[in-house]
Amino acid sequence: MASNSDLSVKLGTLELANPVIAASGTFGYGLEYAPFVDLDKLGGFCTKGLSLNPKLGNAVPRVIETSSGMLNAIGLENVGFEKFKREKLPLLQKYSTRIICNFFGNTMEEYGEMASALSELDRVDALEMNISCPNVEEGGVLFSSEPDVVEKVVGAARKATSKYLIVKLSPNVTDISVIAQAAENAGADAISLINTCVGMVVDIETQKPYLANGTGGLSGPAIKPIALNMVYRAARAVDIPVIGMGGIQTAEDALEFLMAGARAVQVGTANFVDPACTWKIIQGIGDWCAAKGYPSLSDLPRMD
Repeated sequence: MASNSDLSVKLGTLELANPVIAASGTFGYGLEYAPFVDLDKLGGFCTKGLSLNPKLGNAVPRVIETSSGMLNAIGLENVGFEKFKREKLPLLQKYSTRIICNFFGNTMEEYGEMASALSELDRVDALEMNISCPNVEEGGVLFSSEPDVVEKVVGAARKATSKYLIVKLSPNVTDISVIAQAAENAGADAISLINTCVGMVVDIETQKPYLANGTGGLSGPAIKPIALNMVYRAARAVDIPVIGMGGIQTAEDALEFLMAGARAVQVGTANFVDPACTWKIIQGIGDWCAAKGYPSLSDLPRMD
């Protein structure tokens, strides 16, 4: 790195060498990006979302590029816990970067089971629970939609693990501050936001949605202003660390989130455009801090 600025951050008990984390769903299991970026230079990375059993995901087409972003309805396809433990994690042992396992469930019980299972993996540094999933026991209502449901599902995971627990929040809610507080009340060590926004693309030749699933999750630069606002509000509603994401492509984007109240950031869709973008963002943050005379990231000015 060109600068001598200290970019390390402490998110409570979780310490990162720098504030840049590769986001879940866009970085595979980490191994896929090893040819393009030195994983040990990242603050950390989030695995593709894991479930107890393997998941095939949705029918195709399930991805389409949109104006300033992309729409996806992958359907949380993943290899499942056992295969991740057996085939993926051993190949990650040589890296020192923080490994954050993203996970989800269809029921309260499954969230607890996954949190418990992942807790057995010593090399996993933290867990990130994706609560933007339907509760099959309650007619498909999203776990992320109501504060009382958020408290219950986060509480189920909290009881099942002593590992650092991050709760990933959806923007598709009435009041993000209330949802953030519910996660904190249930024992979350940190919150990350935002997950994708719900969107649609219509094929005018067939007069049907382009995605087989109908709707999908919008990500990329198009959602950055929404994400910044929600991170700003959430950071002022809770005392636990906030990890911001949504449309971050450059160091300047990341700095906006850090100034808005995030303690760290995640980079998602930009990884598809430039597989080495995370390292370039880290370098850019360091160069900016050095140019402004900030010896460490903790000296960075924050918004009121």
